[in-house]
Amino acid sequence: MMLGDMGARVIKIEQPGKGDDTRAWGPPFIEGESAYFLSINRNKESLTLDLKHPAARRVVDALLARADVVVENFRPGTMERLGLGYDAVAARHPRVVYCSISGFGQTGPRRAEAGYDAVMQGEGGLMSITGPADGEPFRLGVAIADIATGMFAAQAALAALLARERTGRGQRVDIAMLDTVAALLTYQAGSFFATGETPRRMGNRHPAIAPYETFEAGDGPFVLAVGNDDQFRRMCDALGIATLASDERFSTNPARVRHRDALKSALDAAFTARPRAEIIATLTQAGVPCGAVRDVAETLADPQLTAREMIATLPHAVAGSVQVLGTPLKLSDTPASLRSAPPALGQHTDRILQNDCGLSEREIDELKSRGVV
Repeated sequence: MMLGDMGARVIKIEQPGKGDDTRAWGPPFIEGESAYFLSINRNKESLTLDLKHPAARRVVDALLARADVVVENFRPGTMERLGLGYDAVAARHPRVVYCSISGFGQTGPRRAEAGYDAVMQGEGGLMSITGPADGEPFRLGVAIADIATGMFAAQAALAALLARERTGRGQRVDIAMLDTVAALLTYQAGSFFATGETPRRMGNRHPAIAPYETFEAGDGPFVLAVGNDDQFRRMCDALGIATLASDERFSTNPARVRHRDALKSALDAAFTARPRAEIIATLTQAGVPCGAVRDVAETLADPQLTAREMIATLPHAVAGSVQVLGTPLKLSDTPASLRSAPPALGQHTDRILQNDCGLSEREIDELKSRGVV
């Protein structure tokens, strides 16, 4: 989807009669179309094709001859069994960038295992550091392992395309979900490397910064993110609690981290008697990062997102007009675009077979009768 937003023509190959698994994920559905599927498949064309059928090879080969990038997310070995592994494709189409996405990667002792987002959040250590300090591990509210893996894959594919401009050859891109989640551990992993101590869940607190967590105002929760000592002093001045900034327990970030419980008690006393909007306005004016804890509806109604074109409406072949998120990629000279809604299953099959593969109507009808498309 990211590559499509940036102008790539994306052909999504789906199983005839069924399609992408996420087409069945729901409710909610809009006129039978999964809201989940609609959220991640804009700017794509849908071609139904049974890759296991020998007659599909002609279609695939015609598409590969025109393709810059192939993306596949089967278990390792599946594409090889279909005769479409990297070595086979590169032998006939050496300029193709071949991007494989899997749970555990193309190498290593666990390469054959399947991976779903929730499993990877658990196996990758992310759940162990997410949730209340005295409660159970939590999965993030979005499929962060799926999403981040796709982002890394897009970045790697673009790097491979840039390399191809210099060498004339494509290459294999191997992206693993477990690698991705491990990479997201960043400073938590750094802390373990430095101390040998396993990071623990801390709720909304930050392990290395204070105050950097949620607080309760008189009428609702908000997030306070004080990143340095100057911000802390400005916060205390703005709230009329300047004595906290001169307290040696709180005068530096390391000291505040060591005395975070005492600091939170002092700040709670300053916050609970004030309306949230007043606190946020006061701190924002003072240049202290903060914000309300909003629900999804409140966030999507923010005029800032409207101004940034982060909400869009697209005409769908079945569901009518559907709303989708915009792209956060903003380029001055080559801007991203939302050109088409997520496709209905097989919506573009005939057109792709005719225009891209050179098949006649009779040949297409024959493929349909044999269940190939």
